[in-house]
Amino acid sequence: MPISVLMPALSPTMTEGTLAKWLKKEGEDISAGDVLAEIETDKATMEVEAVDEGKLGKILVPAGTENVPVNELIAVLLEDGEDVKSINLDSLQAGSANSNEKVEEKPAAAPATPTANEAPLEVKMAPTPQPVSSSKDNRIVASPLAKRLAKEKGINLAMVKGSGPHGRIIRRDLENFSPSAAGGAMMTAVPPRDSSGMPAHDLVKNNNMRKAIARRLQQSKQQVPHFYLTVECEIDALLVLRKSINKKAERDAQEGQKPAYKVSVNDFVIKAVAMALMEVPEANAAWGDDAVKMFKSADVAVAVAIEGGLITPIIKDAQAKSMVMISNEMKELAAKARNGQLQPAEYEGGTFSISNLGMFGIDEFSAIINPPQGAILAVGQGAEKPVVKDGQITTATLMKCTLSTDHRVIDGAVGAQFMQAFQEYIQDPAMMLI
Repeated sequence: MPISVLMPALSPTMTEGTLAKWLKKEGEDISAGDVLAEIETDKATMEVEAVDEGKLGKILVPAGTENVPVNELIAVLLEDGEDVKSINLDSLQAGSANSNEKVEEKPAAAPATPTANEAPLEVKMAPTPQPVSSSKDNRIVASPLAKRLAKEKGINLAMVKGSGPHGRIIRRDLENFSPSAAGGAMMTAVPPRDSSGMPAHDLVKNNNMRKAIARRLQQSKQQVPHFYLTVECEIDALLVLRKSINKKAERDAQEGQKPAYKVSVNDFVIKAVAMALMEVPEANAAWGDDAVKMFKSADVAVAVAIEGGLITPIIKDAQAKSMVMISNEMKELAAKARNGQLQPAEYEGGTFSISNLGMFGIDEFSAIINPPQGAILAVGQGAEKPVVKDGQITTATLMKCTLSTDHRVIDGAVGAQFMQAFQEYIQDPAMMLI
């Protein structure tokens, strides 16, 4: 009996995806646990494993096909003694279409039980999150950032060994590159220009993540009425407390005296946001056409830059967690995000977002709201600046923070009250430890 391989749903909200690459060829034997293909969603690229066995008889959806609906027939496995010529592909594809209709009508309904001999079994595939490269084997595989750095430094990428997934060249490889060790790979020729006089360029195809980011940001700016509030926070007391907390961290002799935790300024920001949301609950809200959702807990989403885009892992119930708990959880989520290992429950949802570009030397910026959330806080760097205190000029470490709010949800006064509460927690951080 032929076994249908259907496009898997890799998250509760997934309706379609891109079949990036087949890792098995027609005629190959498949065992349970074998990785069949790479599926690209708007969040990540993941490998899917087969939990049944057979021979890959026919691939129906070629690699690189975009917008493949969930539950569409993408391949057929054969059992012992079966031949691909004897398969009625029309009936299998019809069965796949019926499955799609049932998913649309009743998403939670159980799959129908086959009643005829021709009815195919369905191969269930378990997703295994993996960072992958979607490039072909016959060209240099490098991230956009690595390509830009190579051009700036005049490095020939063909001479660089990639340390990323599947040999992908990433920023670290360019930073560690030695021209002498590579046998002299410095480029001396000036890059050519095209017929219009523009410099030579590469075309980097937009993946599903980049398309989703573009679509949601455009939707947010077009449909959400933004307004912005900025405060300047003095963080000298925060830096002193941070240093004291980290100094008291226990050290593990088996890990080379590595401290058990290292709290960052961003961890204080997460905690201060959560405390301020509890103090001003009207700011912890999301717009709905029929009603505004007023959340009772602060699930704080934090923007993390990854190859090809960004993702926002969530610190749930941040108001109830200690600074050390927030720090360790944030480090774990950020590492999983950069390795493409986040599960949907770890990045979907959130009641409020933070975008921190201070570590990149940015003083001040305004972020775009991530709907349906009602607000996002943009955090700049802490910098020592002259200030006037008691009529005397002195210096202080100041950090500018800008709140972008959905005016349908948060009025000006509510936004101002939130920023005032946030500023008080940042400037008197001991209040967050009580």
